[in-house]
Amino acid sequence: MTPTRVLIADDQALVRGGFRLILETQDDIEVVGEAVDGVQAVELAGRLRPDVVLMDVRMPRLDGIQATRRLAGRGDAQAPIRVLILTTFDHDEYVYEAMRAGASGFLLKTVRPGQLTAAIRDIAAGDALLAPDITRRLIEQFVRRPPPGSAIPPALGALTPREVDVLRLIARGLSNAEIAAELVVGETTVRTHVTRILAKLGARDRVQAVVAAYESGLVQPGSG
Repeated sequence: MTPTRVLIADDQALVRGGFRLILETQDDIEVVGEAVDGVQAVELAGRLRPDVVLMDVRMPRLDGIQATRRLAGRGDAQAPIRVLILTTFDHDEYVYEAMRAGASGFLLKTVRPGQLTAAIRDIAAGDALLAPDITRRLIEQFVRRPPPGSAIPPALGALTPREVDVLRLIARGLSNAEIAAELVVGETTVRTHVTRILAKLGARDRVQAVVAAYESGLVQPGSG
């Protein structure tokens, strides 16, 4: 099996070294490079084509939010570079802006090693949601008051009733297996629904679909 390629972007050498030590114990994860700031992260990501970038928020020259936005803007659907934001700061605005910039996940640096490696695998598989649970709560708080000018995604009306049901469950944080159990259908059927939902919403991944669900009013903060 081809290992998941990871780029670590953090301005602190000790932090980068710690992450590398954790990840190099995993047979299915390969650290392909390290970046000391957002500018270098974008440059190395373009050259090394990692599957996942571990991105710090506060870095010199270009912060992690702007670097994430640049990577997401490249729009390579064939080989997307997914970003996992890692930070010591749990302020709401960082979570919200990271997700809007195109990040596939957000974790605090206090996360346990097993949670970090599991998040990398999930994100590399394109199956990432928001973890840990605090992230989903913070996103709900900010989407409750979206910035001026945000509009209801017009493509939301193209969803079938069943796809709407699936989107609501995605927004509640359920995995494909949990959605299948909730709706009493096969997991393959759920994956098909998720693929169609992402295509109709023009979303890169489940995170963007969750944001669209809240911003459109389909799901209310705290519901479910």
